[in-house]
Amino acid sequence: MSTPEISFEFFPPASLKDSFRLWNTINALEGFQPKFISITYGTGNKPRALTQDLVETLLEHKDLTVAAHLTCVDMSAESTLNLVRSLAAKGLKDIVALRGDPAPDHGGAFRPHPLGYQTSCEMIAALKNLGGFKIRAAAYPQGHSESRSQAADLDWLKRKFEAGADEAITQFFFEADDFLRFRDACVKSGIDAPIIPGILPIENWTKTRNFAKKCGVSVPLWLEEAFERATRDGRHDLLSTAIGTELCDTLRSEGVDTLHFYTLNRPELTRDICLALGLTAKPSLKAVA
Repeated sequence: MSTPEISFEFFPPASLKDSFRLWNTINALEGFQPKFISITYGTGNKPRALTQDLVETLLEHKDLTVAAHLTCVDMSAESTLNLVRSLAAKGLKDIVALRGDPAPDHGGAFRPHPLGYQTSCEMIAALKNLGGFKIRAAAYPQGHSESRSQAADLDWLKRKFEAGADEAITQFFFEADDFLRFRDACVKSGIDAPIIPGILPIENWTKTRNFAKKCGVSVPLWLEEAFERATRDGRHDLLSTAIGTELCDTLRSEGVDTLHFYTLNRPELTRDICLALGLTAKPSLKAVA
């Protein structure tokens, strides 16, 4: 099997302690020469400013391709495009365009900004019209939690590509077959754009399981039982590395050549999985100069 291309997701830190952890993680993983790194986007003025600040800092100080997340939440269309233009002036060329999560104070229902983009497709089309960006969208191997059916979900994904998305990154999943069936369904529905599997190293099984259920991601019984035993025996991280590596190897054996890791701003498991896949971390010249 050929060496896979990889990418990493990080989120902006909310405290000084978190900032140290984030930069330690980036420094530990950048040697794997990711195709790009993505920075998530929050709601509200403070998280949004943190995202912008982090993207600008990375563009200035790291020799990495940075992809900024954008959502339809909390910003007018004009403000969104102004932000994009500002970041583009500092070197941004990659965007992950998302609808965004429902706000808790809206009873779990999604509400776009009244003067903003109503859907991710609208935002993708506007970004494409602006020009000069590689645009990535979201895909859901087991269907979006709000989708009526797989057919409706695939139709919406197709519309994202028609609007101008170049690639899609999937929500995480636990079994390779979930992604492979989804990939086959995409092909049958006429989608031929790249679909990148999202890989979530399991840092904390209880939190991961609860988050998966909240997102509508199925949790296999065998996985629950395996982590119950591993946690009792003090082998949680060893099992996490083994499961993550096996998942990636299975995908690679089925022709998948690109992997996107949700790092949770922690380097250890992502690093160990990358090493187990045969990837080599090269030291940064800036780090040793």
